[in-house]
Amino acid sequence: MKDYGTLSEAINKLKLEEGYKHDFNLIDEYLELKSEKEKYTADEFEVDKVLRFEGMSNPDDNSILYAITTSNGRKGVLTDGYGVSGGQISKTILDKLHRETNQ
Repeated sequence: MKDYGTLSEAINKLKLEEGYKHDFNLIDEYLELKSEKEKYTADEFEVDKVLRFEGMSNPDDNSILYAITTSNGRKGVLTDGYGVSGGQISKTILDKLHRETNQ
């Protein structure tokens, strides 16, 4: 497995070396690509990689980085705290991210 280093190094490597140039956000029942004014349901994207990062001294610094490709070929990253929380996110999106995280 490739060593991605820290979270910021991993984001840079994914963007510069692997073509994941977009930044996704979780919004209600969608994965949003604000820069392109596009929204994707759980059926419209795949999680290509899941990278976990643990804080050196503070558990609150834990995070997960998802490398994602959409059905129309957009590649980007989604960063979240360690484990996506329920909040306002749909169960379908949560299930998809959790399924990929636990593989």
